[in-house]
Amino acid sequence: MALTQAQEKKLLAILLAVLVLLVLYRIMTAEEPKTAPLTYKRGAVATSPVRRGHVSSTDAVDPLLVFLERKKERFPGVRRNIFLMMDPRPKPKPKPKPATPPPPPVPQKSPEEIAADFARADLSKFRFIGYLTEEDSSLFLSKEGKLYIVQSGDKILKNYMVKEAGKDHVILFDTVTNVEVRVELGR
Repeated sequence: MALTQAQEKKLLAILLAVLVLLVLYRIMTAEEPKTAPLTYKRGAVATSPVRRGHVSSTDAVDPLLVFLERKKERFPGVRRNIFLMMDPRPKPKPKPKPATPPPPPVPQKSPEEIAADFARADLSKFRFIGYLTEEDSSLFLSKEGKLYIVQSGDKILKNYMVKEAGKDHVILFDTVTNVEVRVELGR
């Protein structure tokens, strides 16, 4: 529905008249501002519970001494600080912690134990790849990319020996430290 220009002007005039009537009604029904009597008359002296100036308890005359004496008080003339964020109840005394014993000393390894650990770690680097036939008992071992074809009782490198060989395992023996390592058949 489209309004003609004459209808639009009539509608605008009616809306403006309603707005003017509402403003006049609000002005006519407005309340008077509330007033209250003054507490103090002109020229009266008011007293308030404000803290007095610095007064010395030792009758000191020097203002610096008075100031330093008052500064020792945490909050002079005030019993409670509402801005201090802490619990007013007394704190319980902490229980003394039992003394912890010192850590046990680290056991020192003998040179023989260090050599045995090194030999055990080095022997563990061997991989049992497989065997040729049961009759031939040739074993295939590898270590760090090198292939060794050995039989039971053969020496590998300088001081390692194949002590025992089975279908699924090989026992390697270090002749210097007497350490044995069982190496399972790799898949």
